[in-house]
Amino acid sequence: MDKSKIKLNILGLSYSQTQSGAYALVLAEEEGERRIPIIIGAVEAQSIAIKLEGLEPPRPLTHDLFLNFSRAFKIEILEVVIYKLEEGIFFSELVCLHNDEIVRIDSRTSDAVSLALRFNCPIYTYEEILEKAGIVLDVGDQDEVASEKSEPSAPKSSKPAPRPLADKSVQELKKMLDEAIAKENYEIASEIRDEIKRRKT
Repeated sequence: MDKSKIKLNILGLSYSQTQSGAYALVLAEEEGERRIPIIIGAVEAQSIAIKLEGLEPPRPLTHDLFLNFSRAFKIEILEVVIYKLEEGIFFSELVCLHNDEIVRIDSRTSDAVSLALRFNCPIYTYEEILEKAGIVLDVGDQDEVASEKSEPSAPKSSKPAPRPLADKSVQELKKMLDEAIAKENYEIASEIRDEIKRRKT
Protein backbone atom coordinates (compact mmCIF):
# COMPACT_ATOMS: atom_id res chain seq x y z
CA MET A 1 0.00 0.00 0.00
CA ASP A 2 1.21 3.54 -0.66
CA LYS A 3 0.08 4.89 2.72
CA SER A 4 2.69 4.39 5.44
CA LYS A 5 1.55 2.06 8.20
CA ILE A 6 1.93 2.72 11.93
CA LYS A 7 2.62 -0.25 14.18
CA LEU A 8 0.35 -0.84 17.17
CA ASN A 9 0.91 -2.85 20.33
CA ILE A 10 -1.74 -4.32 22.62
CA LEU A 11 -1.76 -2.27 25.82
CA GLY A 12 -4.45 -4.26 27.61
CA LEU A 13 -8.13 -4.92 28.26
CA SER A 14 -10.45 -3.15 30.66
CA TYR A 15 -13.96 -4.11 31.76
CA SER A 16 -16.81 -1.84 30.71
CA GLN A 17 -19.08 -1.00 33.63
CA THR A 18 -21.74 0.61 31.42
CA GLN A 19 -22.13 -2.09 28.76
CA SER A 20 -22.88 -5.48 30.21
CA GLY A 21 -20.37 -8.03 28.97
CA ALA A 22 -18.38 -5.47 26.97
CA TYR A 23 -14.68 -4.69 27.23
CA ALA A 24 -12.34 -2.01 25.93
CA LEU A 25 -9.34 -3.30 24.00
CA VAL A 26 -6.60 -0.64 24.12
CA LEU A 27 -4.03 -0.49 21.33
CA ALA A 28 -1.01 1.84 21.50
CA GLU A 29 1.15 3.18 18.70
CA GLU A 30 4.67 1.78 19.10
CA GLU A 31 6.51 5.02 18.36
CA GLY A 32 4.18 7.53 19.98
CA GLU A 33 1.76 8.46 22.74
CA ARG A 34 -1.64 7.77 21.20
CA ARG A 35 -3.96 5.01 22.35
CA ILE A 36 -6.98 3.54 20.55
CA PRO A 37 -9.72 2.03 22.76
CA ILE A 38 -12.00 -0.41 20.89
CA ILE A 39 -15.17 -1.81 22.46
CA ILE A 40 -15.37 -5.59 22.01
CA GLY A 41 -17.53 -8.45 23.27
CA ALA A 42 -16.82 -10.78 26.18
CA VAL A 43 -16.02 -13.83 24.03
CA GLU A 44 -13.45 -11.92 21.97
CA ALA A 45 -12.02 -10.32 25.11
CA GLN A 46 -11.62 -13.76 26.71
CA SER A 47 -9.84 -15.06 23.61
CA ILE A 48 -7.40 -12.13 23.68
CA ALA A 49 -6.90 -12.29 27.46
CA ILE A 50 -6.11 -16.02 27.41
CA LYS A 51 -3.32 -15.44 24.89
CA LEU A 52 -2.00 -12.31 26.64
CA GLU A 53 -1.76 -14.25 29.90
CA GLY A 54 -0.08 -17.23 28.22
CA LEU A 55 -2.83 -19.67 29.18
CA GLU A 56 -3.55 -22.84 27.23
CA PRO A 57 -7.22 -23.92 27.17
CA PRO A 58 -7.79 -27.69 27.35
CA ARG A 59 -9.57 -27.61 23.98
CA PRO A 60 -8.90 -25.14 21.15
CA LEU A 61 -11.02 -21.98 21.15
CA THR A 62 -12.36 -20.69 17.84
CA HIS A 63 -9.26 -18.58 17.13
CA ASP A 64 -6.98 -21.51 18.05
CA LEU A 65 -8.96 -23.68 15.63
CA PHE A 66 -8.47 -21.04 12.92
CA LEU A 67 -4.71 -21.11 13.59
CA ASN A 68 -4.58 -24.93 13.40
CA PHE A 69 -6.73 -25.00 10.26
CA SER A 70 -4.60 -22.34 8.55
CA ARG A 71 -1.32 -24.01 9.43
CA ALA A 72 -2.64 -27.38 8.24
CA PHE A 73 -3.26 -25.85 4.81
CA LYS A 74 -0.04 -23.81 4.87
CA ILE A 75 -1.70 -20.39 5.21
CA GLU A 76 0.11 -17.75 7.25
CA ILE A 77 -1.15 -14.38 8.47
CA LEU A 78 1.66 -11.89 7.82
CA GLU A 79 0.02 -8.85 9.40
CA VAL A 80 -3.24 -7.31 10.56
CA VAL A 81 -4.22 -3.86 9.27
CA ILE A 82 -6.92 -1.65 10.81
CA TYR A 83 -7.65 0.26 7.63
CA LYS A 84 -10.88 2.19 8.20
CA LEU A 85 -12.94 3.86 10.93
CA GLU A 86 -16.55 4.59 9.96
CA GLU A 87 -19.40 5.59 12.27
CA GLY A 88 -17.46 4.36 15.29
CA ILE A 89 -16.68 0.96 13.76
CA PHE A 90 -13.12 -0.16 13.06
CA PHE A 91 -12.56 -2.21 9.89
CA SER A 92 -9.62 -4.62 9.70
CA GLU A 93 -8.11 -7.08 7.27
CA LEU A 94 -5.85 -10.10 7.55
CA VAL A 95 -2.94 -10.03 5.12
CA CYS A 96 -2.32 -13.72 4.41
CA LEU A 97 0.26 -15.69 2.47
CA HIS A 98 -0.74 -18.88 0.63
CA ASN A 99 1.33 -20.53 -2.09
CA ASP A 100 3.46 -17.37 -2.44
CA GLU A 101 0.31 -15.33 -3.07
CA ILE A 102 -0.88 -12.46 -0.86
CA VAL A 103 -4.57 -12.69 0.04
CA ARG A 104 -6.46 -10.02 2.02
CA ILE A 105 -9.42 -11.14 4.15
CA ASP A 106 -11.91 -8.78 5.82
CA SER A 107 -12.21 -9.26 9.58
CA ARG A 108 -13.71 -7.77 12.71
CA THR A 109 -10.94 -5.98 14.60
CA SER A 110 -11.42 -8.10 17.73
CA ASP A 111 -10.98 -11.30 15.71
CA ALA A 112 -8.02 -9.82 13.83
CA VAL A 113 -6.23 -8.95 17.09
CA SER A 114 -6.92 -12.42 18.51
CA LEU A 115 -5.40 -13.98 15.40
CA ALA A 116 -2.44 -11.58 15.39
CA LEU A 117 -1.58 -12.84 18.87
CA ARG A 118 -1.76 -16.47 17.75
CA PHE A 119 0.16 -16.01 14.51
CA ASN A 120 2.62 -13.71 16.29
CA CYS A 121 2.24 -11.11 13.55
CA PRO A 122 2.24 -7.29 13.75
CA ILE A 123 -0.81 -5.03 13.92
CA TYR A 124 -0.85 -1.81 11.88
CA THR A 125 -3.09 1.17 11.22
CA TYR A 126 -2.87 4.51 9.41
CA GLU A 127 -2.31 8.08 10.58
CA GLU A 128 -5.85 9.17 9.62
CA ILE A 129 -7.32 6.56 11.98
CA LEU A 130 -5.02 7.55 14.84
CA GLU A 131 -6.00 11.19 14.26
CA LYS A 132 -9.69 10.31 14.55
CA ALA A 133 -9.58 7.72 17.34
CA GLY A 134 -6.36 8.24 19.26
CA ILE A 135 -6.31 9.42 22.85
CA VAL A 136 -3.08 11.34 23.53
CA LEU A 137 -1.58 10.96 26.98
CA ASP A 138 -0.12 14.13 28.47
CA VAL A 139 3.38 14.27 29.98
CA GLY A 140 2.16 13.26 33.44
CA ASP A 141 0.23 10.28 32.12
CA GLN A 142 3.17 9.11 30.04
CA ASP A 143 5.40 9.14 33.08
CA GLU A 144 2.87 7.07 35.00
CA VAL A 145 2.65 4.47 32.20
CA ALA A 146 6.43 4.27 31.84
CA SER A 147 7.32 4.24 35.54
CA GLU A 148 11.00 3.78 34.84
CA LYS A 149 11.23 7.37 33.55
CA SER A 150 12.16 10.19 35.92
CA GLU A 151 9.47 12.58 37.08
CA PRO A 152 8.81 15.35 34.55
CA SER A 153 9.20 18.90 35.76
CA ALA A 154 5.94 20.85 35.95
CA PRO A 155 3.70 18.80 33.68
CA LYS A 156 0.78 20.67 32.12
CA SER A 157 -1.74 18.59 34.05
CA SER A 158 -0.43 19.99 37.36
CA LYS A 159 -1.48 23.58 36.57
CA PRO A 160 -4.11 24.79 39.01
CA ALA A 161 -7.28 25.24 36.99
CA PRO A 162 -11.00 24.77 37.60
CA ARG A 163 -11.90 21.15 36.80
CA PRO A 164 -15.59 20.35 36.25
CA LEU A 165 -14.76 16.67 36.85
CA ALA A 166 -13.28 17.34 40.27
CA ASP A 167 -16.56 16.88 42.14
CA LYS A 168 -17.23 13.44 40.62
CA SER A 169 -16.38 10.22 42.45
CA VAL A 170 -13.92 7.75 40.88
CA GLN A 171 -16.83 5.36 40.27
CA GLU A 172 -18.74 8.10 38.44
CA LEU A 173 -15.65 9.01 36.43
CA LYS A 174 -15.13 5.39 35.35
CA LYS A 175 -18.75 5.19 34.23
CA MET A 176 -18.40 8.47 32.30
CA LEU A 177 -15.18 7.20 30.70
CA ASP A 178 -16.87 4.00 29.49
CA GLU A 179 -19.73 6.05 28.05
CA ALA A 180 -17.36 8.47 26.30
CA ILE A 181 -15.37 5.63 24.73
CA ALA A 182 -18.56 3.83 23.65
CA LYS A 183 -19.71 7.03 21.93
CA GLU A 184 -16.26 7.50 20.31
CA ASN A 185 -15.91 10.86 22.13
CA TYR A 186 -12.18 10.62 22.64
CA GLU A 187 -11.52 14.21 23.65
CA ILE A 188 -13.80 13.91 26.68
CA ALA A 189 -12.53 10.37 27.35
CA SER A 190 -8.99 11.71 27.51
CA GLU A 191 -9.97 14.40 30.04
CA ILE A 192 -11.80 11.88 32.23
CA ARG A 193 -8.88 9.44 32.08
CA ASP A 194 -6.51 12.25 33.12
CA GLU A 195 -8.71 13.01 36.13
CA ILE A 196 -8.83 9.33 37.18
CA LYS A 197 -5.02 9.13 36.94
CA ARG A 198 -4.66 12.29 39.06
CA ARG A 199 -6.73 10.64 41.80
CA LYS A 200 -4.40 7.63 41.83
CA THR A 201 -1.27 9.74 42.42
